[in-house]
Amino acid sequence: MGVMTVSVDTAEPSEFSPRQNAVLEQALRLLVDGGEKALTTSGVARAANCSKESLYKWFGDRDGLLSAMIAYQASKVRTFERNGERLTAASLHDHVVIFARDLLEVLAGDVSLALNRLAIGQSNRDGSKLGKLLLERGRRQIDRRAMALIDAGKRAGLLRFSDADEAYHTLYGLIVSDLHVRMLLGEPGLKDTARQAERAVTAFLRLYGTDKVLAEMPVLG
Repeated sequence: MGVMTVSVDTAEPSEFSPRQNAVLEQALRLLVDGGEKALTTSGVARAANCSKESLYKWFGDRDGLLSAMIAYQASKVRTFERNGERLTAASLHDHVVIFARDLLEVLAGDVSLALNRLAIGQSNRDGSKLGKLLLERGRRQIDRRAMALIDAGKRAGLLRFSDADEAYHTLYGLIVSDLHVRMLLGEPGLKDTARQAERAVTAFLRLYGTDKVLAEMPVLG
């Protein structure tokens, strides 16, 4: 006893150590390469060169491991994190572009596609939890952090909207469109995620930016 463990139901990915993140990366790779059957404690322990006891201590049961894997994957989508930073028109643009590029790259990656395909395949099973975990520990974590960026932009006088949720989902739709659905069905991803991100952010700022932002918007080539 006396060993401190992280509650994966509430923990942020930043609360995991680099070693734990490395284990989660290996677990995600196992899932991509071998499917659900490959995701066993023995398999993860062997791939990550750690003990099963460590896995249980860090993440709990298999659902806890899946929860941590999804939260870790979602943390790759960066947003506005630096406390005390004063947003400018330029920095708001840059933060939203980073978010858009990360979102596209994560959604188009093998890991996210594998997780979503697995969740879809389990959707009719009694007691299947993966879809719920993807929403609660994946999508909603991303949504929450991105909403904080949009709210910060409004407080700084750079964005104007009456409904933050509507503004955010407009941004999400401009970035992702139907790309993720098409990729789940087997289509190849975008060749230029950077350009798609820039186009989406430009459209969003034209819709919701104040005069200060509109005056400083970069011109797309």
